[in-house]
This record gives sequence, C-alpha cells and structure tokens, in this order.
Amino acid sequence: MERKFKIVRLGLGYKILLFVIAIMIAGFSLFYTNRLVNKLKTREKQRIELWAAAYKDIIETDLDQTISVISFQIINEDSDIPVIMTDGNDKIISYANLDSLKAISDEYLFTQLELMKSQNEPIVIEYSQTQKNFIYYRDSFILTQLQNYPYYQAFLVVLFVLITYILLVISKRAEDNLIWVGMSKETAHQLGTPISSLIAWVELMKIRQQDDPMIPEVVKDIKRLEMITERFARIGSEPKLDIYNLGNVIESAVEYLKPRTSSKIKYIVNVNTSNMLVNLNMSLIQWVIENLCKNAIDAMGGNGVIEIDVFLDKNKSIIEVTDTGKGMSLREQKKVFKTGYSTKKYGWGLGLALVKRIIEDYHKGKIFILKSEIDKGTTFRIELMN
Repeated sequence: MERKFKIVRLGLGYKILLFVIAIMIAGFSLFYTNRLVNKLKTREKQRIELWAAAYKDIIETDLDQTISVISFQIINEDSDIPVIMTDGNDKIISYANLDSLKAISDEYLFTQLELMKSQNEPIVIEYSQTQKNFIYYRDSFILTQLQNYPYYQAFLVVLFVLITYILLVISKRAEDNLIWVGMSKETAHQLGTPISSLIAWVELMKIRQQDDPMIPEVVKDIKRLEMITERFARIGSEPKLDIYNLGNVIESAVEYLKPRTSSKIKYIVNVNTSNMLVNLNMSLIQWVIENLCKNAIDAMGGNGVIEIDVFLDKNKSIIEVTDTGKGMSLREQKKVFKTGYSTKKYGWGLGLALVKRIIEDYHKGKIFILKSEIDKGTTFRIELMN
C-alpha cells in the first residue's frame, strides 16, 4: 500500500506546485504593477498641478489670452491626459484630450466630467476669494492599461496552468494506455504456451479416460482461458461490437461463476425485460460482470448475496450489481476506479480500472457507485446506450 500512496501523493504534489507557481506569478505581477501605477498616478497629478500653476500665472498676466494659451499648452505638451476646466458653478470652460467628435455633445462632456470627479480630486486655481476655477482630469490611456494589465496577466497565468494541467492529464492517460497495452499483450503471450499444453493433456485424458466427468469441466476452463487470452490480446485495439440480448449475456456470465465460487455465495439475477438488445462486445461485458462479482465476493469474505438487476430506463440499459459486503467510505469510493488503488493487501488495483475502461472507452457508457454503506454493502451501476 505504501507504493500506491506515493503514486497518489506525487500526482497531488504536481497539482499543488502548479497552483503555487500560478499564485506567485500573479501575486508578484499585481504587487509590481501596483507600484508602477502609483508612481505614474503621482507623476500625472504633479504635471496637472504644474499646468494649473502655469495657467494661474497666465491668467494673472494677461486675462484675454488665458483659455487659448492653457488649451494650447495641454494639447501640445501632453496629449494623453484628458482634462476639463470648470468654474465654481461646474460650467465647462475648456477641455483637452477628449474625443473631438463626441466632445461636441454637452452630454458627453458632462459624462466625462462625472467620471473625472470619481477618479481624482480636482486641482483648484484661486484668483481671489470669490473667483475659482477647477481642473478635473482622469487617468491617461497608458495608466488605465497598466492598471488592467495584472488582471490580463493573471488570466493568462491561469490559462497557462489549466492548459499545462490538461496536457499532463493527457500525457498521463497516454502513458497508462501504453502500460495497459504492453501488459495485456505480454499476458496474452505468456498464457498461450500453458493453454496449448493443457489442450494436449486434455486430448490425452480423453484417450485414456473417456468417461471421466471432469474432462468437460476442464475443457470449459480451457475455453475460458482462451477467451481471456483473446481479451488481453485485444486491449488497445477497438473491440468489435454486435447486437446481443443483455439479459442472456449477464446470465451466461453468472452461470459460469456459480460452480467456480463458494457455495456460501448466493447469486440473484433479475432481468426485467426479456428482449433487451444492446450493441456490445459480449466477451468484455462478461469480463466486467466477473470482475464486479469477484470484488463483491472479496468484500463479503466469501459469504453473502450478490444481486444483479438488469432493466431499461428510457433509452438506457441498466445493470446494477449489489453485494452484502463491508461497503466503502466516501474516500474509497472516490479512488476505487483509479489505476493502482486497491483495498486488498496484495491487490494490484487493476480490475476496476479495467472495468471502467471497458464500459466508458469501449462501450461509451457509464459506471459508478450508486450507493455504499459501511457493513451493509455496495451497488455498482452500469449504463449502456441502447
């Protein structure tokens, strides 16, 4: 179990590392950009104050040239800070660096004025106790873009982490596929030799002891081994699907298991529809049922009831396998289909992972734990499209 735990923890470590890196990049970007924004904002305010002082000086020097000179100065010395000048009654006297086409509309100018009021405190120009002008301004285009930049960058960082994670998952899945295919092909190859020898021994037994009742049972097991070898040999390739009566396929799998399991195991098969035709690979579906039943037998300690319900639900054919075993915790339910995870001391954690692959990848169906209670049992549900 220690080996399996390390594998799971390593996968979780990669996810945490990616998340931490993303947070660090986004945090540094926000911190550094915020410093730049504050510096630029202070600088723009200082420039507006300088212009206000120059404007006041011009006003006091030559009143007739005030407005034209300040407008000329703002437009020529800084063309990126939008500015509006008003009197004490909020009447707009002059403006600069606004959209010239839209600025002919009073509504647009007053909208911009309200926006400027919400962003920055005005620069006040006092000529006397009764005469004041106010210069309102808003952030320049560069400053606005700089303020939004961290959010764009954070989005890109999250997108990068997401894409990286997806690629890691795809890579892991491809690696698992290679392991499955390689292991399956090698298993099929290794089984070939002893099966050939068993066939020869059976033929010899038929010659010497023709009436031995064990011979037909041995022949059945050899055929079963040949089927299993064929199953392993086909892993990694697209299986051939044909139309079968699902109830008959399930009953056939259970009939094979009955004489080969403990007499303390009771099988109950409920087929609610006699003509349930489904496009499937009979050999692989029977393998799924065998795996689920064997897991149920282990969970029950070799003594209990396995009930299999087969029925239609709208356009789906449903198989529910229920045992009276020890049940599973929520933590176990989340991991039970993962490759390498097993609650058995010497388990490889391949059976249910292979079951999931057969149902979801080869038959485009679904398999999941419908319910499980500690010391009461577990129900697996398989959904196949008709």
